Amino acid sequence: MNVFLTGATGYIGSVVAEYLLKTGNTVTGYARSAASAEKLTAAGIEPAHQLEDAKNTDAVIHLAAQFGPQMAQVDEHAVRTLIAALRGSGKPFVYTSGAWVLGPTRGHVAGEMAPVRPPQVVAWRPAIEKLALAAVEEKVRASVIRPTMVYGRAGGVIGKFVHDAREFGVVRIVGGGANHWSFVHVDALAELYLLAIRQQPSGEIFLAADGPAFTVRTVADTVATMYETKVELILMDDARASLGPIADAMVMDQKIMSTKAGRMLGWAPRWPSVLDDIRSGSYAPAS
Repeated sequence: MNVFLTGATGYIGSVVAEYLLKTGNTVTGYARSAASAEKLTAAGIEPAHQLEDAKNTDAVIHLAAQFGPQMAQVDEHAVRTLIAALRGSGKPFVYTSGAWVLGPTRGHVAGEMAPVRPPQVVAWRPAIEKLALAAVEEKVRASVIRPTMVYGRAGGVIGKFVHDAREFGVVRIVGGGANHWSFVHVDALAELYLLAIRQQPSGEIFLAADGPAFTVRTVADTVATMYETKVELILMDDARASLGPIADAMVMDQKIMSTKAGRMLGWAPRWPSVLDDIRSGSYAPAS
């Protein structure tokens, strides 16, 4: 299978590309620059400079995100263009959203049936989810994956915690840290994308979460302990001034459990928890 992948050089996308290649697929990666095309070629990925080139492939995974004030418009354009390229083909299209669209879960454990209450920073995303899923009416086997906090391979938000611990001797978190985050290992997430393009569910939304939710303070304290440093709390006013609307998303309390991907696709991740990865995995201090 030739899979068209946006975001193939990113944190999640590079792991998805790795899994696709090692399972015998070929990967065509969307390149927005010459530098990006060089990285793709070096990774064994065929670069494509137009989203319309997706029509010549067998499946599409949309992972790219262009952060900034035009993020919603750029994402909508990409989704519309990719759907147009696949229209009438019956091919799978997997759109990447995020668990933040659920908003605070208010002490409950949320699943796919939970209502969306997105914070301002992702208030636009549910509409793009609907746009993606509407492609089923145009004979595109569209589905949506909503990852929770992604960790593993020394990356993601936890990687930033570790970087700050090493470089500045402090782990910084927004608010008091009593809010919960749910997590998914980046390799487990890559496995889910593979299952989605192989089994080609249509019109479905899948949450990607594995293992228990932990408070942000517990995670930060674990990093601080491993690096013999301290946790610093950033006041909300200061966080909003430096981070903008994302600050409010960082303090959401979210407990999320995913069973649908296991029931429908056979997804059964077996990766270390985020705390184990900090203590003895990719985030642990070098011995």
